[in-house]
Amino acid sequence: MKPSLRATARALPATALGAALLLSAAGPAPAAPASLPSADGKGQQLPGMPSALGRDAGDDACTPASTSKAKKQDWSRQRLDLDRLHRHSTGAGVTVALVDTGVVADATGLGDRVTAQGAAAVDCVGHGTFLAGLIAGSGGATPGLAGVAPSAKVLALRGTDERGQADAGLVAEAVRAATEAGADVIVVGVALPRRDAELTRAVADALGEGAVVVAAATPDPPTRGTTDDVPARTYWPAGEPGVLSVADMLPDGSRPDNALPTSGVDLAAPGAGVVSGGPRGAGHYLGGGASVAAAYAAGAAAVVRATHPDDSPAAVVRRLTATAYPADIPQLDPYAAVTTVLGDARTVLPAGDGSRQVTLRDTAAADRATGRAALFVLLGGAGVLSVLWAVFALPRARARGWRPAGPKETGTPDGA
Repeated sequence: MKPSLRATARALPATALGAALLLSAAGPAPAAPASLPSADGKGQQLPGMPSALGRDAGDDACTPASTSKAKKQDWSRQRLDLDRLHRHSTGAGVTVALVDTGVVADATGLGDRVTAQGAAAVDCVGHGTFLAGLIAGSGGATPGLAGVAPSAKVLALRGTDERGQADAGLVAEAVRAATEAGADVIVVGVALPRRDAELTRAVADALGEGAVVVAAATPDPPTRGTTDDVPARTYWPAGEPGVLSVADMLPDGSRPDNALPTSGVDLAAPGAGVVSGGPRGAGHYLGGGASVAAAYAAGAAAVVRATHPDDSPAAVVRRLTATAYPADIPQLDPYAAVTTVLGDARTVLPAGDGSRQVTLRDTAAADRATGRAALFVLLGGAGVLSVLWAVFALPRARARGWRPAGPKETGTPDGA
């Protein structure tokens, strides 16, 4: 999209923009695979992916395998323009450390790109595996459900107990392990209600070692009860300085009604009705919440790091936020983050074959030449007009003895 058109699109209301993005699947952009039609705005009958499992008596089983398959590409991948993004970058060479409930390394669509440390190799809840598919999944037999960075590697780390209950000590330990492993991006899918000194130090060390740290702005909403009476508060580690805090949004850009209130959010990303796989079987689930949005932002950070490997963590965060769709909470746009040349003016380059890093050609000399050509045309036009005046007007003026033209000569009726 040309810069002027892009600016116009960004000025559209969030609802109209969401509709335009959904309709764009019928335009020149590559369509979803024939086996997976584009989203039509209707929900899909898929089981939900929980972020944690209950502790009630008899509730000991893990999340069962889904026997359902998605029948269409969900809205989130179209909103993020992943087909066009993947022409430029798929996150090759980047490692994303995922701190959540664990990841099953051989889950459908993850191939051999997942390494799990310790207990993280087991994912009873399935939530971590679901998020890994959004970050780096290939989509398996349905490539229309690929993640943001399908060539990136995932380092799975456990930040919860086996039932998905978050623990500050486990999260801090996982962040330190990710730092020691040299992860390029660290995403924390859980959100803690209280700040923890050890976690604060672990995050600061990760940033100091060059990792981009992304975190869910809030916990995923409870499955029971209401959030109406929950006061706004800061959650951690999203509230730590230098961490990219990400909230969930609906297709129209608003936050879900049951989202927990918070402040200081840096970015919003799709976080409702999102499709991904699980740890068992080849079926699909629907998921949502700030953790889903954070996974999408982490995938975006991975493709940015792959395309701009010399950028510091702060520069990656700046790129993600500066290129986002403007709104009350800026909305993630990974394609713009990869292709935009940041500077005094924003210039978005057209899509290419993705075989090399996108660069901005120096057009200063061409601009000067264009200016000279325009001046030449103007002067030439003035010269032609002067010649025509000399050819037609001067002989008539000479014939009149240089007197002003009379009524008959000017075509004015006598006596007028």
